[in-house]
Amino acid sequence: MGETSQRARNPWGQGERLRLEILEAAARLLSDLGSEEGLTIRGVARAAGISPASIYQHFSDKSALVDGLIEYDATQLATAMADAQAQFPPEAALDRVRAQMKAYCRFALDSPGHYRLMIDNRPAQAARPGPLMQFVQQVITAFEHCQETGVRLRLPPDRAAVVVFVGTHGRVALWHASQGAQPAEIVTEFVDELISLVID
Repeated sequence: MGETSQRARNPWGQGERLRLEILEAAARLLSDLGSEEGLTIRGVARAAGISPASIYQHFSDKSALVDGLIEYDATQLATAMADAQAQFPPEAALDRVRAQMKAYCRFALDSPGHYRLMIDNRPAQAARPGPLMQFVQQVITAFEHCQETGVRLRLPPDRAAVVVFVGTHGRVALWHASQGAQPAEIVTEFVDELISLVID
């Protein structure tokens, strides 16, 4: 990745904006690299057009930067899932579940480095749950809404959500293991098949 032009300074008091710019630069760099191994403070500083010292004002070391990037990616994915669900009206409850899970798949297939970063790293604070639990909770809520709107489930909403999420997660892992030899559509089609197994 080439050198970027020096960025303009943020006005006083806009440190949070700089933190976001650092995370966005780290996300772009991770996409280019494909994994966190080559991610460095110096490289992120170049990508953001700032000095390494500016990064250390927000992240104490690479580990803290990676934790911040995991949180950033988790927020991006959670938002994508929520936005996909919102494309359908509340009464289309099953379509909303399908949309959420397909958004999850698209993120995992389109951004494998970011996806691996989220699933392969435990949070620095052991008491804090990893990001996957956040996505599972979104799916649980969607299945609870299915039940409330009269969709008959073969399992309680929380168990239905875990079956669908774990199955999807596993199918994505198989696709990654095949190095993308199969078309991406095979993963999203599997989501439809999987959801059909938990409804009457």
